Amino acid sequence: MWSYIQYHRIGRDLDTSRRKREAAGESCEHLQVHDEPQHGSRTNGQLFSYPLPLSFNVKTQPKHPGESDQNSENENGERLRHGKILVEIDGTEDPFDPHNWPMASRCKSIAILALTVFVQGWAGSAESMANSAISQDLHVSQVAENLATAMYLFGIGTGSLFAGPISETYGRNPIYLATTFCYMLFVLGSALTPTFGGQVVCRYFVGLFADGTLAINGSSVGDQFRPVKRSMVFPVIAWANVAAPVIAPIAGGWIVSNPKLGWRWTEWTTLIMSAFALLVALLFLPETYLPVLLDWKAQQLRRATGNKNYTSEHAETASFRKRMKQVLPMPIKFFSSEPVIIVLGGYLVLLYILLFTFQSGFDYVFKQTYSLSTRLTGSCFGAIAAGSTAFTLTAPFFYRLARWETEHVRGAPIKPEFRLWPAILAAPLLPVSLFWLGWTNYSSISIWSGLGACFLFGIIVTVIYVSSYEYIIDGYADHSAAALSSITMARYIIAGGMVMAARPMYMGIGVHWTMTLLGCVALILAPAPWLFLKYESRLREKSRYAVGDEYFDNGEES
Repeated sequence: MWSYIQYHRIGRDLDTSRRKREAAGESCEHLQVHDEPQHGSRTNGQLFSYPLPLSFNVKTQPKHPGESDQNSENENGERLRHGKILVEIDGTEDPFDPHNWPMASRCKSIAILALTVFVQGWAGSAESMANSAISQDLHVSQVAENLATAMYLFGIGTGSLFAGPISETYGRNPIYLATTFCYMLFVLGSALTPTFGGQVVCRYFVGLFADGTLAINGSSVGDQFRPVKRSMVFPVIAWANVAAPVIAPIAGGWIVSNPKLGWRWTEWTTLIMSAFALLVALLFLPETYLPVLLDWKAQQLRRATGNKNYTSEHAETASFRKRMKQVLPMPIKFFSSEPVIIVLGGYLVLLYILLFTFQSGFDYVFKQTYSLSTRLTGSCFGAIAAGSTAFTLTAPFFYRLARWETEHVRGAPIKPEFRLWPAILAAPLLPVSLFWLGWTNYSSISIWSGLGACFLFGIIVTVIYVSSYEYIIDGYADHSAAALSSITMARYIIAGGMVMAARPMYMGIGVHWTMTLLGCVALILAPAPWLFLKYESRLREKSRYAVGDEYFDNGEES
């Protein structure tokens, strides 16, 4: 709905400009929509959340002799390609660019996006505390019932490579809205299915369609915020990704423990939350992908002027099919040739293994050790959520550091090394939190010790998530979307496999040695951020996809 308003508002602005020129007796061959609306105008972003179009020149000029047919300029300075006029932004200050929308509008967009991410992340673990009740109702073992969570993760992993190219072809909004609607249908199926097979199939498609939101939300942040402001915004999106899977079991534990509700209400609750998020996104979430916005602008110019030569770079470049040909081989290329992707991908895989295996593991860590009820066991996840929230609240501090790092230069890129400092400090604490949780897991030791370890883990998982994503976005620039899609695929698929091994592992070797094993893996990975900081320039220079130091030399004064 909001993107519909965006599209038609562009056309209305063009029509208004045409009528003004006709009333003044001027020719409409040189139609303009000014970027400085009159005081009090409804086009200044107050109603439509962003300033709308700037100056356009619609007079088609013939090519000059000797100009290249592929790329040239006409006498009005408009860029031509194959005789067509390309519609582009007018410099870095162009108010049509989402980076230049009013801050309130961008914050509203991020808040809606975070809500959508949160409810779809919630779906992954909403029924985790109902494992025992579901297994009894559907006549399967508790280990088999873990397949419901695993299939959700497999769904996200298998869809991750498709979400980016689709969103870059049709825009972010159609993906968010269409996939959320389809996701809700399968949440409904999960709530109603009478069989284990039906549940497993529905859970796979819940994950597959949730991927439309979970895989590209970082791209929407990049659409609207430059590197410095991203330091403050990205932790909010990271919080929605990390906190949702650990807040859902809190509610799930209380729902399952209520005899008037039962396990199916974990799905009904997810469906109600998702319907609310979809309604808010439908009514208020704008399209933020600039190439698609420029495509809309070109369409409205063709309509308003009758000149069919207006087009956009987006319309003239690769199709979805060509994008998929480029993207599909990327995971193999990245994981076979990019040490940064291999190691940071391994870190995120480990974190997601822990995040989702805790859904089974807390039965052994807290429920059996301290003889807790289901509702109190679920409540223990609140310690992880509290840690994640605590780090997110420090985002203004990192924003100030980023401003200092770029010496207040507007739009300046940030070297990836800067993003590593939080991870350098947090990485050694990850094995500490796991050893702490594992080796204080005795009924004679206060439960608050284990909860303290979980609080520390919540901080660490969010820190490393934010550092890894921002490091890759800054270091890989145009290839960052493909790199992040590759990591997303790996972390969800591997985590899905480990979810199936969680209960046998905790039962077989116990809490102490399970945490020790995972802590040792974390210990091996701990020096990685420091090594990247030390050898970053060499790694980027040798990489086929990362950007070199010269990329970070440009900036615009505030």
